[in-house]
Amino acid sequence: MQNIFGTDGVRGKANEGYITPENAMKLAVSVVNYYADMQHKSVNSKFTVVIGKDTRLSGYMLEPALTSGFIAAGADVVLLGPIPTPAVAFMTRSLRADLGVVISASHNPYYDNGIKFFNSNGFKITEEEEIKISEIFYNHPKLISTEFMGKARRLDDAQGRYVEFAKSSFPKNLGLSGLKIALDTANGASYRIAPQIFWELGAEIIHIGNEPDGLNINKDCGATHTELLQQTVVEQHANIGIALDGDADRLIVVDEQGEVVDGDFLIATIANAWKSSGKLKGNTIVTTVMSNIGMEKYLNSVGLNLIRTDVGDKYVIQKMVEIGANIGGEKSGHIIPIDYSSTGDGCISALQILSFLQKDKKRASEIRDLYTPYPQIMMNIPKILDLHEPKILDCINTINDMLKDTGRIVVRKSGTEPVTRVMIEAQSKTKAKEAERYFKDVMEKI
Repeated sequence: MQNIFGTDGVRGKANEGYITPENAMKLAVSVVNYYADMQHKSVNSKFTVVIGKDTRLSGYMLEPALTSGFIAAGADVVLLGPIPTPAVAFMTRSLRADLGVVISASHNPYYDNGIKFFNSNGFKITEEEEIKISEIFYNHPKLISTEFMGKARRLDDAQGRYVEFAKSSFPKNLGLSGLKIALDTANGASYRIAPQIFWELGAEIIHIGNEPDGLNINKDCGATHTELLQQTVVEQHANIGIALDGDADRLIVVDEQGEVVDGDFLIATIANAWKSSGKLKGNTIVTTVMSNIGMEKYLNSVGLNLIRTDVGDKYVIQKMVEIGANIGGEKSGHIIPIDYSSTGDGCISALQILSFLQKDKKRASEIRDLYTPYPQIMMNIPKILDLHEPKILDCINTINDMLKDTGRIVVRKSGTEPVTRVMIEAQSKTKAKEAERYFKDVMEKI
């Protein structure tokens, strides 16, 4: 039996594979079958689902398909409209719903889409739950009698509720007055919400990527394409650039000099600031195997521990909950300030960075002074490699022996695209390039 879930929900090209109206409806029925049974809910005790989406054209197709499936299985549905992923997690908790659903492919292009689920506490569902839902999906999920069908309604003030919630994470004695922020919302789910948050706190906003048309989400903008933001920050003399991705669960910063500040620097900054103010729990930060060795050495030098997980913010969150850490995330910009948000939250993470800069009267470029990152080389191989293949294993082991304690290679299957991702990290660019050449030579022979 195939697990239909990847590292972040069910993903694929819209109108293909699992991302069709038929399969979305079937998935919705399967989910209700599983959770209603697990919670021992009778047909008279309603199961409530909240649904949010980003700005992709295919969201108009998947939202009603999912709604139909949930209603046909006996669930009530609350529609939030275009709203960031972390806002769905928040609204699931706030409305005391049984399940939160996000229709989004995050940082991917418009032609992709995905469906991800949050439990009643706002945390992503577990792999065990995904496998059991997949089993129901492949074994004829059951519909309900007509008299027990659910209903749907739209919640008009969901965006405003999240704006107020996000603002509550910012210190009451601080504001953003006098700050010029270039804000890139990736033509995505936060195109209205994010500007409102920062404007209400007093910032002057330069808008980028806030005219979604259903096809331009993440296109040459947002957290994965910062070139326009970098140019705008320098030309408009902004104090800082903030880039979110299509569903606003990622944050990348551009400093006043136009340089990119990635998730590793941002996590280290928040950890250090929270340590100084007594907010950091357990002196431990959780990141993935992709986080820079330079970051780890820096954290160790200031008395903080780093724990690494597999790639995927859900693995980071699981480890954070397990050990009681309250800050963690990924180099890619998924930052989880778990005291406020149960998933990656670009807006709230940005507010933590801005509060640090405002409180200590620092420039954004000073974040990059924390440590010197090790050079990293990233590659995408346009196929799924068999990582148990002896020749590939020998190649990986040889490179790790070459780099010894001064670097490493990470080879992994992408959870969101049909590619194999490779990261080579070394203390010097020369060593990294040497390892890259060796890896490419071996791959060509294979």
